[in-house]
Amino acid sequence: MVTDAEIRRINELAKKAKQGGLTAAEKEEQQALRRKYIDAVRASLKASLDSIRFVEDLKDGGHRWKH
Repeated sequence: MVTDAEIRRINELAKKAKQGGLTAAEKEEQQALRRKYIDAVRASLKASLDSIRFVEDLKDGGHRWKH
């Protein structure tokens, strides 16, 4: 999970990069934070998709998606 403080830091580093550049240490920090954020989004999406099930309704022959 990515904290609010980490998201603020991602945004601070992005702003600084646009305004004049980052140090090597800041670039590494930015990459690590971005990776953590992307991994968290992927995990959340995967959990959402994994919770969806296709169910066949045998009563009327129809199909539906179930969460």
